[in-house]
Amino acid sequence: MEVLRETLEEEGEEEVAKHKEEAEKAEQVETAVKTAKPAEAPKEDTILTPEMLRDLDKKLSETETLVPTESPLFTKETIDTSQLPVSYKTNSPKEEHLLQVADNFSRQYSHLCPDRVPLFLHPLNECEVPKFVSTTIRPTLTPYPELYNWDSCAQFVSDFLTMVPLPDPLKPPAYLYSSTTVLKYQLGNCFDFSTLLCSLLIGSGYDAYCVNGYGSQDLCLMDLTREVCPLTVKPKEVWPDRRQPTVASQRMCVPSTVRHKTSKKEEKPPPKKYAIKPPRDLSSKFEQEQEKKRQMEIRAQEEKRLQEEEERLMEAEKAKPDSLHGLRVHSWVLVLSGKREVPESFFIDPFTARSYSTQDDHFLGIESLWNHKNYWINMQDCWNCCKDLVFDLGDPVRWEYMLLGTDKPHLSLTEEDDIDLNDDDDVENLGKEDEDKSFDMPHSWVEQIEISPEGTKTLEIKKWYQNREDMLELKHINKRTGLNIDYFKPGHPQALRVHSYKSTQPEMDRVMEFYETARVDGLVKREETPKTMTEYYQGRQDFLSYRHINFGPRVKKLTLNSAESNPRPIVKITERFFRNPEKPADEDVAERTFLIAEERIQLRFHCREDHITASKREFLRRTEVDSKGNKIVMAPDMCISFEVEPMEHTKKLLYQYETMMRLKDEEKLSRHQAWESELEVLEILKLREEEEESHTLTISIYDTKRNEKSKEYREAMERVMHEEHMRQVETQLDYLAPFLAQLPPGEKLTRWQAVRLKDECLSDFKQRLIDKANLIQARFERETQELQKKQQWYQENQVTLTAEDEDLYLSYCSQAMFRIRILEQRLNRHKELAPLKYLALEEKLHKDPRLMEYLKVFA
Repeated sequence: MEVLRETLEEEGEEEVAKHKEEAEKAEQVETAVKTAKPAEAPKEDTILTPEMLRDLDKKLSETETLVPTESPLFTKETIDTSQLPVSYKTNSPKEEHLLQVADNFSRQYSHLCPDRVPLFLHPLNECEVPKFVSTTIRPTLTPYPELYNWDSCAQFVSDFLTMVPLPDPLKPPAYLYSSTTVLKYQLGNCFDFSTLLCSLLIGSGYDAYCVNGYGSQDLCLMDLTREVCPLTVKPKEVWPDRRQPTVASQRMCVPSTVRHKTSKKEEKPPPKKYAIKPPRDLSSKFEQEQEKKRQMEIRAQEEKRLQEEEERLMEAEKAKPDSLHGLRVHSWVLVLSGKREVPESFFIDPFTARSYSTQDDHFLGIESLWNHKNYWINMQDCWNCCKDLVFDLGDPVRWEYMLLGTDKPHLSLTEEDDIDLNDDDDVENLGKEDEDKSFDMPHSWVEQIEISPEGTKTLEIKKWYQNREDMLELKHINKRTGLNIDYFKPGHPQALRVHSYKSTQPEMDRVMEFYETARVDGLVKREETPKTMTEYYQGRQDFLSYRHINFGPRVKKLTLNSAESNPRPIVKITERFFRNPEKPADEDVAERTFLIAEERIQLRFHCREDHITASKREFLRRTEVDSKGNKIVMAPDMCISFEVEPMEHTKKLLYQYETMMRLKDEEKLSRHQAWESELEVLEILKLREEEEESHTLTISIYDTKRNEKSKEYREAMERVMHEEHMRQVETQLDYLAPFLAQLPPGEKLTRWQAVRLKDECLSDFKQRLIDKANLIQARFERETQELQKKQQWYQENQVTLTAEDEDLYLSYCSQAMFRIRILEQRLNRHKELAPLKYLALEEKLHKDPRLMEYLKVFA
């Protein structure tokens, strides 16, 4: 793209002035917001008309909100260069020679193309040493299979690095850092992104190039607000041969059952002879047509409204005109077709890892491109963006290269070009130019690019599930902390909602949340550590809301040491209760603490609304008898109380004794409930282990093919229906009808006639069995003879047969052997079933009511 330098400088000054003006406006807005007074409320008699509302909406839509953004700093001052190798700080003699060649090339280019911008050849690196751009590319093949393909490689660069905008949007950067420094600080501009991505792609075998060109504002600023969210786009179906199936292949992919069902749907059942005629339709056709027209008008109006709304949204989301359109410098990666089975050349934006066609409107022009071997200048006109560019780097008319020795093939010359090249002056000039360009590219000065496992290490894993019997719908695994969180839908046997844990072993850190409405005890959440267990309740009749249990060290036993047989000793139980409105606050316990090891019980009551403190009471829980067996009497020192408003009945020893006895029973109940909670945790962990091993899926009752119960019921019903159908068929077939037709009508059978009918029926059935066996045997012999003839023909003509003839012969033999095998099986089966069928018919004749009374004598 040819752009005058003066225009660039003027536009750059305008852009800087515009940024300063926007910054001043932002400061003014911020100051006004800080010093603004609250707006006065509208008077009660003020009425907002629709016109006022529209004007207000218009003003609000025209108001621009300035959001100050800060870009991360990534300059040479922020980079530590003390530990960098020598190649970063100095140039080798070969690199110095390359810089001289590049300067000579740049001078010739500026002389021949004075309207073009200066070439981006040797920017400074982080040590302020000029380095040629091609030597900054370090081809690297990473040891990670995930980074072998271009899409995953580009996604890694996009995710791992943070974008830093160019200091001047109209110029290439003055510094181009090494990929090792960019990876270390995880920061870079578009040129740093492209250099790193190009190094990885070339190392993976792609024909990739860094491009210096011009892009749209959205592309340069990584603005994706007007792009379709990738999460809403369905992934394309991937075929094994990477090609879309043809119509024929799509038809072949349709199962035969589907095609059979489709043909069945087209068949109409035959009309029944005695079917009831439907009632006559007495509705007005005119009214139906009017209603249809009205519905069509409503649908048309709705479509028109939706279209207008869509056009309005498209107009609102339309990008504003960019004053620097076509002048914003950007760098991206070009991947040419050929290597790695790339069928067509394409662009990769390193900021977003998205691939674009070379015809895309985001890419407005190309100045130059380079890889690790050479540097090319685009000599084509970019008036139509990049749509008309031909990426044949071997064509010197379209692409001017800097060094000889490129692996790109040269364009074949025509006869006229050969005649022009025969000129002595041109030959001399070409010789000098080739002499300057015949220089091998030095090796890259950048160290080997190494990506730590943390760069590709998975940090979090989320797995979504459906149709699981354990109702698990999401599993969230944090690889850094080792925390696993399982989310369940309603319906789990233990009413689990969320389970957070680091280990599946019992008595470890874990949090269980439950669906409290599905539980009888109203448990909402249970938190467990190796020494504590905390439970939260809701909606209980005893108003319990909280229970905290402290465990002591487990006592070692000689028996099997398990949580069930040897539970952890309970040291302390703390319970809290919601307010019971039916009790006075001084008698309604808010917190109850059982200090089991110290044999004390502490009570704290709810505070009355007109008080600032609550009553407290503590009991010293002693044994009921002493060492001599004497019963201990309640003493005043066994109850210590603080009452906001002392009452007479609370001071009596009988009241204190009864309260302490009741608290002892409640302590036993609390300890039992704590033990049950431990057992429930063990049961849940065991159940979760079984669920994870089985992975049982729930099958709908309407899915009769996979639901075993429905399948068994359906098969039983089909079996019953089949048996009933066979009985009906048997009743409809009268095997004596042909023989009874030979007798005179209306004549009663005699014993001799009945015997003759039976013998004729059996003889006829026997003959039919023999005929069937002979027919199968004849077909078997005919197929065998034809196969033998074919084999004899093959032996005689084997030498002269072509490959196609041999394929036809083998296909015939395969089909013939299949037919012979089937006939042999049918014949063997017929021989096995024929005697059984004969005996079955004989038994039916003896049981036939028309012959039974005459054949009893012969039975």
